[in-house]
Amino acid sequence: MEIIRTINELRDCLDLHRREGHSIGLVPTMGALHEGHASLVRRSVAENDVTVVSIFLNPTQFNDPKDLERYPRTLEADCRLLEQCGASIAFAPSVAEVYPEPDTRQFSYPPTDSVMEGAMRPGHFNGVCQVVSKLFSYVEPDRSYFGEKDYQQIAVIRRMVADLGIRSQIVPCPVVRQSDGLALSSRNTLLSDEERVTAANIYRIMKESRSLGLSVQQTHDYVVDGINAIDGLEVQYFSIVDGDTLADVSSWDDAPSVVGCITVFCGTKPIRLIDHIKYK
Repeated sequence: MEIIRTINELRDCLDLHRREGHSIGLVPTMGALHEGHASLVRRSVAENDVTVVSIFLNPTQFNDPKDLERYPRTLEADCRLLEQCGASIAFAPSVAEVYPEPDTRQFSYPPTDSVMEGAMRPGHFNGVCQVVSKLFSYVEPDRSYFGEKDYQQIAVIRRMVADLGIRSQIVPCPVVRQSDGLALSSRNTLLSDEERVTAANIYRIMKESRSLGLSVQQTHDYVVDGINAIDGLEVQYFSIVDGDTLADVSSWDDAPSVVGCITVFCGTKPIRLIDHIKYK
């Protein structure tokens, strides 16, 4: 596996592969890789001749400097994992390489990017679109792989791809969970052992709500009340939305797919965890 740190070197390398007729897959990451990321990489390796994994902690998508500061940084371990998974290239540029000058571009795709995370983290999805659009221009991938844990992010990226006429196929990949149901996340490393056990209740309660035959409002209240009743957990939001547009629904019949998206603060620090569940 090659470790590449500059855009020009990456483009030169990929041009050689294209001349050979090789297909290219991209897995964008911010590092601190875990089995969830590994599942994306393995899928790309299985479906493409060349797999590029970006490892770049993108500052423009953090509206809280403290959140950026404490995000885990584990480049050496990340590269070992990628090599084991069969990745061809780890692209690990510096901030100055990606942003030689401030990126002033503005992306807006309401309601997809203005609700939930968009409302709670102003500017977050604009930063996501800035960096992902740059990665697409560097790599020009045939397929790009994103984990469904960041469900809203995939919806926003799909809107951006359609808007900019990007030809890469967006490949959503299922959430990878621990045996107790906790969604794998780089932020989990910031939880104590006790907090990790507590955090597993988030998905447990959402999963219970799916089998109760309640209305949309009753389901919402069941999840929020159930999670808030657990010491160490506090729901920031739980939105039951159209699975495509992310607009709120009031009835299960309002959309062909309905998804519940949640953000919960866990522990005394606290750590902000996101998850979702598909209702239909």
